Amino acid sequence: MTDRFENPLITRYSSAEMSSVFSSDEKFKMWRTLWIALAESEKELGINISEEQIKELKKYKAQINYEDAKKREKEVRHDVMAHVYAYGLQCPKAKAIIHLGATSAYVGDNTDIIIMKKALLIIRKKLVSLMYALSKFADQYKDLPTLGFTHFQPAQLTTVGKRASLWMMDFLLDYEEIQDLIENLMLRGVKGTTGTQASFLKLFEGDHEKVKKLDQLVVKKLGFKKSIPVSGQTYTRKIDYKVLSALSGIGQSVHKMTNDIRLLQHLKEIEEPFEKNQIGSSAMAYKRNPMRSERAASLARYIISGTVNTAMTSSTQWFERTLDDSANRRIVIPESFLAADAILDICINICSGLVVHEKVIRQHIMNELPFMATENIIMESVKKGGDRQELHEKIRQYSMEASERIKDEGKDNDLLTRIVKDDLFNLTEKDIKSLTAPERFTGRASEQVEEFICEYIEPVLKRHKDETGLEVELKV
Repeated sequence: MTDRFENPLITRYSSAEMSSVFSSDEKFKMWRTLWIALAESEKELGINISEEQIKELKKYKAQINYEDAKKREKEVRHDVMAHVYAYGLQCPKAKAIIHLGATSAYVGDNTDIIIMKKALLIIRKKLVSLMYALSKFADQYKDLPTLGFTHFQPAQLTTVGKRASLWMMDFLLDYEEIQDLIENLMLRGVKGTTGTQASFLKLFEGDHEKVKKLDQLVVKKLGFKKSIPVSGQTYTRKIDYKVLSALSGIGQSVHKMTNDIRLLQHLKEIEEPFEKNQIGSSAMAYKRNPMRSERAASLARYIISGTVNTAMTSSTQWFERTLDDSANRRIVIPESFLAADAILDICINICSGLVVHEKVIRQHIMNELPFMATENIIMESVKKGGDRQELHEKIRQYSMEASERIKDEGKDNDLLTRIVKDDLFNLTEKDIKSLTAPERFTGRASEQVEEFICEYIEPVLKRHKDETGLEVELKV
């Protein structure tokens, strides 16, 4: 226990892997990586930097003297310069060339992009694993009829697997957004104090081509394709908005799916995993609350709200830069990723253990299907010589009576029994059973699931075959 606030995203929800990406240690090691890349590139382009200085920088890249940096920051009130100073204490030979020509945004902004890309790779891995779990579930239940709902009112039948494919479709769109960001995210690069590269132009004595080459070399050393073409002191904060919008998309998909699962659990048709010793309520011992889905929905709303914050930050930047973005971004970007990581873990856990109650589903179907089957029944009776108008009026009467029986008396739907007993319809019980088989009312649902998985999901799973089948054990 502690006497200070602890962020529940770290202590309760997100993975150690994602927390580590946004750790201070990761950030400050990346700063040193960037300083090394800058020094190496400047050396390659003719600046007087020795191999001995580069080796010294590399030697202490991961051995950060935090106490020296902390003490210095108290004096100068500048985190980047405090770490430049601390690095210089360890690397006296290289001290003079650390951060040469750069501004604070060189390490700050480039590190933010690099860390976001690392975090996006984790998100992609978990999205793929979630689609894998859902594809297995959808395929298993692609033929199982279930009552469809529009406006949460009974509608035409679908299948359990088809409904899961609707969730999967959303996550596929999210995957494509994340994949696009991973492939096309640009570094800030080497742009100087206000983005004009003036300090580097002076360093290379007016050689524009070397300044351009410096930017390209650093970007390549950091594993990116290119840097943002133009920037102020910072990269445009619209990039943050694009990234968090993709996370918001995941939040939207998770919220929709987990809401559906919560409603299905209320109907007792499908339930999320419920462990042997899990307690659903402190007061009502019989309860099986969908707490995992509720938690995911709760965190999803938090992620979605983050885009408003990021949009405001992007829109309020002044000219080449203002510092009112900094404190905000330190919170909203990491926490959005931590929450997205958490809800994907929760959903993988849920979808890997969904419980389907087929008899309950069948019961709900048979409470509504007789009404839906009336057109088929009329058509079959007409084929056997019946009068459509008479049949229609009779079914209307029986439907009203059956509806009253259900609503007023709380009894089963007996519409089909009434029809079988009426000689006007000339139908046997066997005829009625055939006409009202639920499988006849699901259209191409089963085929749609097969086609969707085969044409869209399996290529993604194959592309990331090492990232499927992730097993998640939740902390709470």
